[in-house]
Amino acid sequence: MAKGFTDEDDALLAELGVEIENKKIAARTPQEERIIAGFEEIQRFVDQNGRVPDHGEDKDIFERLYATRLERLRELGSGRDLISGMDHQGLLGAENSAEESELENLDDDALLAELGIETEMPSISELKHVRSASEKKIAEEVAGREKCEDFNTFKPLFEQIQKELDSGLRETRKFELKAEIEPGRFFIVGGQKAYVAEMGEIELTDHGRTDSRLRVIFDNGTQSKMLMRSLQRALNADGDAGRRITEPNAGPLFSDETDEGDEASGTIYVLRSRSEHPLVAENRELVHKIGVTSNDVEKRIAGAHLQPTFLMAKVDVVATYRLYNINRTKLENLLHRIFAPAQLDIEIPDRLGRPICPKEWFMVPLFVIEEAIERIKDGSIAQYVYNPKNAALELLNSTS
Repeated sequence: MAKGFTDEDDALLAELGVEIENKKIAARTPQEERIIAGFEEIQRFVDQNGRVPDHGEDKDIFERLYATRLERLRELGSGRDLISGMDHQGLLGAENSAEESELENLDDDALLAELGIETEMPSISELKHVRSASEKKIAEEVAGREKCEDFNTFKPLFEQIQKELDSGLRETRKFELKAEIEPGRFFIVGGQKAYVAEMGEIELTDHGRTDSRLRVIFDNGTQSKMLMRSLQRALNADGDAGRRITEPNAGPLFSDETDEGDEASGTIYVLRSRSEHPLVAENRELVHKIGVTSNDVEKRIAGAHLQPTFLMAKVDVVATYRLYNINRTKLENLLHRIFAPAQLDIEIPDRLGRPICPKEWFMVPLFVIEEAIERIKDGSIAQYVYNPKNAALELLNSTS
């Protein structure tokens, strides 16, 4: 009898040719839940990367596993119906042009093990390569990434990091110590850039070792609430590919004092313009040119009124800092990167009337420039950005 109907109702409906049946929603088996969860991970990968996962030695392990998993899902019989209604991206019907993978012949248990998913425990006589509880937890945390809902906050940081790597302002080196894992630092793990956005309280493990819960943001828009020791082991497991991205480095020494054997390599100069351009005249105490030169500053500014880079006007030197044993180009790039949000948007005609947009002028108070230089000296500048709204250097994590 259909729910809500009497026997007479059922008989009448049957006479009319209307079939009544109770639809029972069967509980899914663990295997079905696993198939659905696995397909959803592939869909997230496609959403984040705009392509299906592929095989290849240049791809990270997760992408290669997703590619193999997708092939298996396409070959499913009745199980394929379980996920076909979810396939809004057309993944199950798409042809996979990927090359043959070394993972393709893995059985289900081996594939799941690579994904950090434990299958049923075999008998004692069959135990092989049993992982410890801590290793299982690490595998689960590394694989257990989720979408980073506020990734737009972090995306500019990753873009800036890549620019600084390309310019040589930052470098990568092999990860070595757990002590290197701190908020504000960048790493390369599993072929992806990772940013340590947050770190919880330091705690002692049962074995008396220090650990802490992190919030790690990855450049593909995902995040993980992994433990510090989990990130450490993931970096170590990558071998030479596990890298730390260094802080901006202008050189081995930045000092306005010289020791025996030091070699002079240039001067930072801060200039103020006498230009009568309305934007400059109204903000004269704030508008500064920041540069680095290997020449005498007075020689550098000679004929300033004839050069668009000096706004076609005479300038006053308001501060200089002598450098020793330093890469001038890297240092200048670093200073300009810090104050990029306050770069002066101005157009000046040169002597022939052609419009020129000088790039080394910034609307920044002198005391903030001095603070930036001090932070370059003590190595803390990597944690700061300039906020033009507040006219102040602010910690990366505190800016919005």
